[in-house]
Amino acid sequence: MKLLTKFESKSSKAKGVAFHPKRPWILVTLYSSTIQLWDYRMGTLIDRFEEHDGPVRGIDFHPTQPIFVSGGDDYTIKVWSLQTRKCMFTLTGHLDYIRTVFFHHDLPWIISCSDDQTIRIWNWQNRQEIACLTGHNHYVFCAKFHPTEDLIVSASLDQTVRVWDISGLRKKHSAPQGRIRSFEDQLSRSNIPQQDIFGNTDAVVKYVLEGHDKGVNWASFHPRLPLIVSSGDDRLIKLWRMSDTKAWEVDTCRGHTSNVLAVEFHPHEDLIISVGEDKTIRTWDLNKRTAVKQFKRENDRFWTIAAHPTMNLFAACHDSGVMVFKLDRERPAHAVFQNKLIFVNNEKQVQMFDYDTERETLPMLSLKKIGKPWTSIRTLSYNPAERSILVSVGDNNDNSIYCLTPLPKDVTGAIEPSDLRQGEANFACFIARNRFVSYSKATQMLEVRDLNNSTTKSIKLDSSVKDVVYASPGTVLLLKTSSVVHYDVQQKKELSEIQVNNVKYVSWSSDGQHVALLSKHTVTIASKKLELITSLHETIRIKSAAWDDTGVLIYSTLNHIKYTLLNGDNGIIKTLENTLYITKVQGKSCYCLNRNGEVEIIRIDPTEYRFKKALVNKNFTEVLRIIKNSNLVGQNIIGYLEKKGYPEIALQFVEDPETRFELALECHNLEVALDEARKLATPTTWGKLGKEALTQGNVEIVELVYQQQRLFDKLSFLYLITGNIEKLTKMQEIAEHRGDLSSVVQNSIYLNDIEKRIEVFVQAGMFPFAYMTAKTNGLDELAEKILVNSSVSASDIKLPELGEKPKLPQPVLTAGNWPLKKSSLSFFEQALIGQVENLTLEEPSTTEGKEFADSAADAFGSETYFEDDEALEEDNGWDLDDDDLDVGDADKDEAIDIAEEAGVNIGSSEIGHWIRNSRSAAGFVAAGSFETAAQLLNKQLGIVNFEPLRSRFLEVYQASKLYVPATEGLGPIKAYIRSDVEEESEKKFFPFIPGYDGLEAKLHEGFKQFRANKLEEAIENFREIIYTVAIIAVPSKDEEEKCREILNVCREYILGLSIELARRALPQDDIKRNLELAAYFTRAKLQPAHRVNALQVAMSQCFKHKNFRSASFFAAEFLKIVSSGPRAEQANKIKTRADAVSTDAIELDFDPFADFDICASTYTPIYKGSAFVTEALLGTKYQPSEKGKLCEITKITSIGAPASGLRIIQ
Repeated sequence: MKLLTKFESKSSKAKGVAFHPKRPWILVTLYSSTIQLWDYRMGTLIDRFEEHDGPVRGIDFHPTQPIFVSGGDDYTIKVWSLQTRKCMFTLTGHLDYIRTVFFHHDLPWIISCSDDQTIRIWNWQNRQEIACLTGHNHYVFCAKFHPTEDLIVSASLDQTVRVWDISGLRKKHSAPQGRIRSFEDQLSRSNIPQQDIFGNTDAVVKYVLEGHDKGVNWASFHPRLPLIVSSGDDRLIKLWRMSDTKAWEVDTCRGHTSNVLAVEFHPHEDLIISVGEDKTIRTWDLNKRTAVKQFKRENDRFWTIAAHPTMNLFAACHDSGVMVFKLDRERPAHAVFQNKLIFVNNEKQVQMFDYDTERETLPMLSLKKIGKPWTSIRTLSYNPAERSILVSVGDNNDNSIYCLTPLPKDVTGAIEPSDLRQGEANFACFIARNRFVSYSKATQMLEVRDLNNSTTKSIKLDSSVKDVVYASPGTVLLLKTSSVVHYDVQQKKELSEIQVNNVKYVSWSSDGQHVALLSKHTVTIASKKLELITSLHETIRIKSAAWDDTGVLIYSTLNHIKYTLLNGDNGIIKTLENTLYITKVQGKSCYCLNRNGEVEIIRIDPTEYRFKKALVNKNFTEVLRIIKNSNLVGQNIIGYLEKKGYPEIALQFVEDPETRFELALECHNLEVALDEARKLATPTTWGKLGKEALTQGNVEIVELVYQQQRLFDKLSFLYLITGNIEKLTKMQEIAEHRGDLSSVVQNSIYLNDIEKRIEVFVQAGMFPFAYMTAKTNGLDELAEKILVNSSVSASDIKLPELGEKPKLPQPVLTAGNWPLKKSSLSFFEQALIGQVENLTLEEPSTTEGKEFADSAADAFGSETYFEDDEALEEDNGWDLDDDDLDVGDADKDEAIDIAEEAGVNIGSSEIGHWIRNSRSAAGFVAAGSFETAAQLLNKQLGIVNFEPLRSRFLEVYQASKLYVPATEGLGPIKAYIRSDVEEESEKKFFPFIPGYDGLEAKLHEGFKQFRANKLEEAIENFREIIYTVAIIAVPSKDEEEKCREILNVCREYILGLSIELARRALPQDDIKRNLELAAYFTRAKLQPAHRVNALQVAMSQCFKHKNFRSASFFAAEFLKIVSSGPRAEQANKIKTRADAVSTDAIELDFDPFADFDICASTYTPIYKGSAFVTEALLGTKYQPSEKGKLCEITKITSIGAPASGLRIIQ
């Protein structure tokens, strides 16, 4: 038996705990007066309730309603709502501390007990006390309802356990039936029931159980049997049996060395679980009343224990908080061979399940007598050739054994094993038809054995091996703490290794090409050579995995069945009510084992993941089949198609008009977009459609959009540029009809309709404009009429000299839609409209290239360049003796190629030698070939912004040149400065590149600015160092390594300081983000002397905003660096006060124990196994969404750009 901790909280002393019947929640009451609501599956604090004055001891969830009840040392009982998270009402009446409170399983009652020596029953609906049970003459520490009957059990320091009959209370408070009572009913009601000393007939003592020598702390009913268990200060646990007329002591369990404070029956097993002040949790065999196992805690006393009503989960309160645990694993041991599942059920019996017929056999073999009592079967291995099984029994400690036994040929029931061969080992499995391996942690020996259990080979493994699992015939996987090794047993040789932490389970694909390695929260998929393919992280614990017949991994968590493809795409298939262990996935059936050792067949819909897999593999025929035959809908799949660049596919099965419209625009499909725009008919939709249509030159749709939006001026201009005079004339008439004179004038200008323009000017009383327009266009008669009407003579008007009337061009033709190259339908569009003839997925071969090649061949006559007529006999079988050839340097060749492409003349001068010999960008900068250097930096480091490098370029260029003034009238004498002036070989001529000697001084200057809190100046200083190293050349590997280390330091400091500056810029009310950024600042890899500043900021901020648990963590980290002095004293005080509460008021996206990096742009965590992109100069990590943006650290490199890497060696 093994205790498996599932959740643990740190807080002040916990006094009470209760499980929610359905959700993964627990309520914990603290001595500090707080009630905590935890999600034990996620390990997060949901809420806190703090209305009690003093310690809270009793707590319970209602079995069906969203309420809970609490009782404390303030003599009050409070009923709370889980929906509003507030106290609904308070029940008062007790005169001393309240010890326990519990709900009735079906009536609206609450039972409470108190140090006032009474037990009280309350109706929480009418908020009244309905009974007060007296009889104990000392503190009552526990009182509970029976799970099914009208009984109560109570335990008191008066050394007694009392059983109370409350059937009278039920009758009294039951609703009247409205029927004629039977004679027996009338007779029973006429008899006065037994009364207590106060004349109370509602609840009377049925039994008084005496046997404890000291006070009794706890008593509980068995959920099904007429048994009671009690525990007391006499260090004993007593078992009692009841009948209708009496109760008596059955037996006593001894073993605790101090007061036993609580005891419970296991809900499903014949076990008793107790906790006590001796710091132990102990389990006892109910049938034998003997100790089974004890689990000891080092420093904390246990106060109480609670059992989950339906699951194998328990919660125990201790001095430092609460722990949720289960006893032993619930994963049924099983093995899969072809279409058969061999598994062990809950009765330790071997059964077989046929996947084809979906039927299971009767139990074939009983394994109950294998191993010690209360030990589970961990693994099962099946040998089909010998029809035998090999099981590992035990909790993976020193007491584990393996057993080899044949399966019976005829299934007649669970018979005992006939030929049992066993030995001590933690793990065993078959690796061949007549061989199996066993591994013992104690001896660290991997032994190969034959079917007679004789050792044929022994292999000593290292101590880091935690488990061994089957890999393939003759090989196993060695599971280590931080890696998995593929080991060949026959050759005693490691075949391959992959770095993965804490792998627990392994699942091989059916073809053996892929393996899934399952950790607690991580799924890692690797090839058979253990080469990493993809990895994903889950917040909920991962339980099992199996490969679909199409090569997709289906895995289960505590509450979901999910899938993942080999490229990392994943999703949810189904939500589970109970945890299941997947054994095989076949078509639409997922075959699982539940925790009761039973086969469950879950019907799933594989459409989504098969569709995605076909799309990733470009299996478009399968994609088409799924689209036609499946109801594939949902925003998830639409978003996936858009992300993968297939909006035209999503368009085929989307019905929402708005989504179809957006997809159609993305596909540039104006016809579909127009149909959807008509349905939506919103100004925004028409505007987007018009913009896209204008881009494509679709005049008809643009005209329709402008008409719908009544954009008359734009419509007129459209008719003008398309030469549609007829419609332009209509627009002028429409403008007149609307009375829009400005629009009439505009249209008259477009149409060159001078008379209409003059008419409008006259109509508006603008006679000077009308006269000038008529006169300048040669309409003298009309001009005279205007003068007459305006009472002005021609002599009063002076006009400039007018030249000839300009001739305006007339449209040659009316333009329609722009002539666009006809786009061919995609494979999907052709198939979906039924054009399936001659449809192929192969790329069409182009004839243009062939024609060009043919013509080129003709031009060269009959010369043949591709034949090799001579036999290469002198090459001696391709041993070409090329060891002494100077093949040059690939990096240098690449640099020279770039230089030649840029038109740089590489001669025999000094500059030519520099260019020819250099393979770093610095050499080209020194030579003055800036463009070549820029291209090289772009290729090597992905640099796209060269403006910040301007000063560095000039510095490097000038440092290698010397100009000496000559006599008057002559130019200066030019000299070049080499890195090594004594070098005589031309192949080793390199320019002098400044900067390396000053790197450390600049770095210390940045540290000085950090200490002075000049963060912006420090960041700029570190960036200058980065720019210096980017354009530098060093002669040796040691100097290159030093430069890389300096770059890493600069990256971490810029990242940390940028996070801190972002935190300081936050508004004061954004507390959550403030605390997150403070926490992230501590993850920057700063020097210890500087990291303490980050830790102090995080510690102070968390303490200030009541995130005490986080404050305690940062204080502990701070004290590891600074152990004495005033700052250490303050940190100690903060840690002491924070540990007393040990809760966080604000939940942060920060796990101090997880392995993650910080995105330098979004300042969010990138957890291990999550997708990320990097930039090439510093290797800074970013979220995938930042790809293509400028790096926030360097300000010069592009994120995610392909690059070959930094090269600075000469």
